[in-house]
Amino acid sequence: MSRSTIRTFIAGAAVAALLPLAGAPAGASTAGSAASTTAGSVTAARPADAAFQHPGVLVGNQQLAFLKGRLDAGAEPWKSAFADLQAGKFASLDWQPRPRATVECGSSSHPNNGCSDERDDAMAAYAHALQWVLTKDQRYADKAIQIMDAWAGVIQEHTNSNAPLQTGWSGNNWSRAAELIRYSGAGWSADSIDRFSTMLRTAYVPLLTPGSPRKNGNWELIQTDALMGIAVFLDDHDLFDQAATMWRNRLPAYIYLSSDGPLPVPPPNAGIDGQDAIVKYWQGQSTFVDGLSQETCRDFGHTGWGLEAAAQTAETAHLQGLDLWSEGRERLVKALEFHAAYDNGASVPDWLCDGSVKTGLGPTVQIAFNEYHGREGIAMPQTEQFVAAHSPFGANYFIGWETLTHTSAP
Repeated sequence: MSRSTIRTFIAGAAVAALLPLAGAPAGASTAGSAASTTAGSVTAARPADAAFQHPGVLVGNQQLAFLKGRLDAGAEPWKSAFADLQAGKFASLDWQPRPRATVECGSSSHPNNGCSDERDDAMAAYAHALQWVLTKDQRYADKAIQIMDAWAGVIQEHTNSNAPLQTGWSGNNWSRAAELIRYSGAGWSADSIDRFSTMLRTAYVPLLTPGSPRKNGNWELIQTDALMGIAVFLDDHDLFDQAATMWRNRLPAYIYLSSDGPLPVPPPNAGIDGQDAIVKYWQGQSTFVDGLSQETCRDFGHTGWGLEAAAQTAETAHLQGLDLWSEGRERLVKALEFHAAYDNGASVPDWLCDGSVKTGLGPTVQIAFNEYHGREGIAMPQTEQFVAAHSPFGANYFIGWETLTHTSAP
């Protein structure tokens, strides 16, 4: 299947130009002064008594109606992206869940006692939920329900060092699948919904709410993403507000802007203070420029996860009437353009990661690109080039088929 380019809305005013990609960066900050703790201003709040909108985890009714219309018209890239989903393993009606009571996940999922099984089953549930709402073929709804019921009746805990991240990866797809199935007339029984809700509250939420302030930032952003999705599914205002606060605290500690001061903002309550500690936490990078991520010099794969989790959280918040997109606009746009440029082949200057970066953002840019370029008309030439070269985007841990769900999504 040939790769498809993205249909976008007419671009409006361009954002500020990228920093130079070679030589000494203009206006860059270099470690040597006290870190600023400015975390940016809060621009919006969701009314405490506002009812949650359902379905409203990453994908809402307006988007689904738009997507159905595009598919009915046989339009690209949605037609090819849906075919890509249906051709993959997660969409098979032969899928059989593999639940277990204890999911034990060590570093890098070693040991892997149910880790990949849980992640794959959650992704398969989401794949079938998407197929159900787009085709109304009851077989897909029944398969999603089978998978979710199987886990809700068995799992009790997550253990070992990767447990918080594992609950983030899986919790994201569980909440998306459950939200679509529950609010689409799929026939999921009230008792099954109650069991699934209890599963989320007892086996996922307790590991998500503390966050992971001392870990690399993609951890806490993925946890935040899952917590917000679960909060919507559970109609839990307190959990939703907690997720929004976590997002607001972590994003400035993950993406640097020169307005932060000479050093990046440290994660709250992490004990990572002072020049030496912050430079070490930022993978040894001591020159800071707009759009640089805390994990840039680790690799772009994990960086992409962090940026994507921040974008997914903002999209769910958007569906619920909270405008995190505006709050994160400058950081996210500059980060996406900065990293996409190197993924597109720009030369790496000596001041960045000792002159060498590990590229490969993966399927992590579509939702933010749709928001900032598609809805808001911001010019994002590097991200646009990356999208055109790599779509349709498929499935990866907590990311699923976003060329399908978020190309030109209203």
